[in-house]
Amino acid sequence: MKQAIINGVIHTGDEIITDKVIIIEKGKILSIRKEVPDGVETIDLQGKHIAAGFIDIQINGGEKLYFSQTPTEEAIEDIYIASLKYGTTHVLPCLISSSHETILQGIEAVRNYRKKHNNGVIGMHLEGPFLNPLKRGAHSINQVRKPTNSELEEIIRLGKDVIKVITIAPECFTDDQLNMLLESDIVISAGHSTMTHKEAQYYFAKGIKLVTHLFNAMTQFGHREPGLVGAVFENENVYAPVILDGAHCDYAAAKVAYKLKQDKMFLISDATFLGRRVESFKWDNFDAHLQDGFYRNNEGNLAGAAISMQEAVQNAYRNLDVSADEAIKMATSRVASAIGLENQLGKIKQGFPASFVKFDVDLSQIETLNFL
Repeated sequence: MKQAIINGVIHTGDEIITDKVIIIEKGKILSIRKEVPDGVETIDLQGKHIAAGFIDIQINGGEKLYFSQTPTEEAIEDIYIASLKYGTTHVLPCLISSSHETILQGIEAVRNYRKKHNNGVIGMHLEGPFLNPLKRGAHSINQVRKPTNSELEEIIRLGKDVIKVITIAPECFTDDQLNMLLESDIVISAGHSTMTHKEAQYYFAKGIKLVTHLFNAMTQFGHREPGLVGAVFENENVYAPVILDGAHCDYAAAKVAYKLKQDKMFLISDATFLGRRVESFKWDNFDAHLQDGFYRNNEGNLAGAAISMQEAVQNAYRNLDVSADEAIKMATSRVASAIGLENQLGKIKQGFPASFVKFDVDLSQIETLNFL
């Protein structure tokens, strides 16, 4: 049955319009038009704003389960259902550095889940295990390793239609191994890396256009060695996601990054769990406990984030001197572009998913409207 969303301020991702209605059917946007067709059920926004639902390409757990610990369909469902509560309608569950067997389990779980559910689980993010141990962060030293040709080939073969993003430290790869990934259509994100500025320039020139959580687990900007951060700032085609919780990077640093990156900067949650319901957690060598609203390990270091995409958007609006429309784009159309899905997700446009957020002009209230 067709429905018409009326009386809203529509943030399409390209423009803001106030005199149109959105026609949806069977989970898709049919059109954006002037008039409501006869006999169509209406959904009245009563002057509220509407945009595409948020996209989170790096989320580790839902309200109960941590995907890397339990790489199952149940964990994926937990992540998806929990995300919907906070405006996120499309997700890449993230599997951090794990054994080869666990990685294959995660791939199979996502594949099976997507066969059964036509919803916003669009694949998975494999973060590691091919990272630089010196920048491993909260990843277990027992799991971080260099790739072998055989392991990499199997992950690509079995995961090429499931893994949308893979975080690697490129300096740990041979050129042949890197070319394997570049030819696989899996989006490579550089992170957990000790790359110098010069090395980063080399890998960006080879085709890497994304980094993992800017500023965190990478070489910093210095006036004599600009590091990976400096290379990101210098390369206008490289996308830079940030964890905007005030702890993973200071808001002043994020503001500088935004001035330099503009439409190439976007938001991720990197949430360990959503909703701050899990107060303490231990798995393998990874531990996390809530402390002043942040997840930290027993050494006091950050252990993943505790924010949702909704909070990240609100933090962008309040701390980066950007408009509400710009903050929304940092969680929608910019994210889709970073992973090559700009023609499928992140906008209110004909043929795109009927999954939205409804919000007040100051983003103080955000509500999910999901018709998938």
